[in-house]
Amino acid sequence: MNRMDLTPFRRSTVGFDRVFDLMERQARGAGGDNYPPFNIERRGDDDYRITLAVAGFRSGDLDIVAQQNLLTVTGRRREEQSEGDMLHVGIANRGFERRFELADYVRVENADLADGLLVIDLVREVPEAMKPKKIAIGGQKPLEVVKDDDDDSQAA
Repeated sequence: MNRMDLTPFRRSTVGFDRVFDLMERQARGAGGDNYPPFNIERRGDDDYRITLAVAGFRSGDLDIVAQQNLLTVTGRRREEQSEGDMLHVGIANRGFERRFELADYVRVENADLADGLLVIDLVREVPEAMKPKKIAIGGQKPLEVVKDDDDDSQAA
């Protein structure tokens, strides 16, 4: 039973269609290809790292495309002629496309390929206009960005 029925949740929520669609897509594709293997790591409150094992690929064989809320990593297979006859082929040399859904305001900061590992660093940057603001009651003070409690205790 791979089907997930989210109909009861869809009836009682508004604006979560993207989340439900994402969950249904993941459930449908769960039995798919696991190549290349990868890790997703949280490195801080707003910092993430995706590491893909791409042994045998050169930087020219890989494409990283970041669109709104989607990161796509594609590897193109190279046709190499070996000098001898291959008796056993155990190293995967096949093309791939791996997609990662990104949250709002997450962008690729850096990508690096070393020792057969493709490392993609991501950072979440919420724009100033989207951060909560403190509003003065009955005053004409300008709006200020709300600061964390840790910042207030250090200032006192």
